[in-house]
Amino acid sequence: MNELKPLLKDGAEKLHPIIIAGPCSAETEEQVMATARELAKNGVKIFRAGIWKPRTKPGGFEGIGVEGLQWLKRVKEETGMLTSTEVATKQHVEAALEAGVDILWIGARTSANPFAMQEIADALKASGADIPVLVKNPVNPDLELWIGALQRLYNAGIKRLGAIHRGFSSYGKHLYRNLPQWHIPIELRRRFPELPLLCDPSHIGGKRELVAPLSQQALDMGFDGLIIESHCDPDCAWSDKAQQVTPDVLNFILNTLVLRDSTVTTESLTLLRQQIDELDNELLEVLNKRMRISREIGQYKKEHRMPVLQIGRHDEIMQSRAKLAEEMGMSGDFMRSVLAAIHEESVRQQIEIFNDRTH
Repeated sequence: MNELKPLLKDGAEKLHPIIIAGPCSAETEEQVMATARELAKNGVKIFRAGIWKPRTKPGGFEGIGVEGLQWLKRVKEETGMLTSTEVATKQHVEAALEAGVDILWIGARTSANPFAMQEIADALKASGADIPVLVKNPVNPDLELWIGALQRLYNAGIKRLGAIHRGFSSYGKHLYRNLPQWHIPIELRRRFPELPLLCDPSHIGGKRELVAPLSQQALDMGFDGLIIESHCDPDCAWSDKAQQVTPDVLNFILNTLVLRDSTVTTESLTLLRQQIDELDNELLEVLNKRMRISREIGQYKKEHRMPVLQIGRHDEIMQSRAKLAEEMGMSGDFMRSVLAAIHEESVRQQIEIFNDRTH
C-alpha cells in the first residue's frame, strides 16, 4: 500500500484532526436531523450514522435500512457536512453509493471475514468509485487480518484508505468495553506510515465518560482523527446508549483536547515507549490473573490441609520457564529471578488465605 491518495478530497483533506461524529444508529429522520444540525453548528464537518447494524445477537435493532440513506442525503443538503455509514455487503455498498454517501467504513465483524471483505472490494471495484473507505480492526487482536482487509480494498483500486482502531473483544469484565491494546495500531502505523489512522473511543470505552481521556490518548499517540458516537438524546438511543454523548458534550470534549505541534515519526522513541507502556499494562493484567488463580489454589490447599509450598512444582516451573526464556533469547537467570519474585508474592497471598479465619 505504497501509492495511497489523501483520505479526503475537495478541501476536506486539510482537516486535522479528522472528526467524524453522529449517532450509533439512524433511528428516525427527526433524530438524525436534530443531531446533525447541532453537530454542524459546532463545526463538525463529517456526519456518521449506522444504517445497517450487525448485532452480536438476533432480536436487537439491526438498523433502519435503505430508508435512512435518504436522511443522510438531507443532512448533506441542509448542513453541507460530508456523510458516512457502515457497509457489510455488496448490496450495502451499491445502495450507499447510489445515495451519494461520501465515506464508507467497514465494521469489526466484517473486517474479520475475508470472504465478506472480498465481496465488498469487488463491489467497489465494479463501481469505479473514488471514495474513502475506513476499515475497523477485527474484533480479535489480529494485526495480519486487519492488514489483509485493507490490502483487499487496495488491490481492488481503493486508494483513499484509512484504518479505525476500535479496540478488541476479550472475555470477562474490564475497564474498557474493548481493550485498546495500543501496541497493535502502533505497529500498523509503523508498517504503513502513510495510512491514516483514526480512533473510535466510543467503542473502546463503552462509557461516555471514557470518550474524552481516550480521545486525548489517541491524539497523543499521533492518531489522525477520531470517530465518535453522538446522539441528540443518548439515554433514549436504540443502540449503544451508554457510549454516546450529546453534540454539546462532544463540543466540550473537542475544545479541551490538546493538539501536539509536531507529527511523531515511526522511528520515534516516543512511539516505542508507548508500546512499552502498553505491554507493561498487559503484564500487570496477566500477573493479576495469575495471582487470582494462586489465591484459588491457596483456598484449595487450605480446605484439603495441604502445605503452601510444593517444592516439586516450584522446581519444575523454574526449570521449564528458564529454558523457554533462553529459547526466546532471554537470560535464564533473568527469568529465574522474575519467577522467584512472582512465586514469593504467590506464597505471601496464599499464606494470607491460610491465616484468614473467616473462611
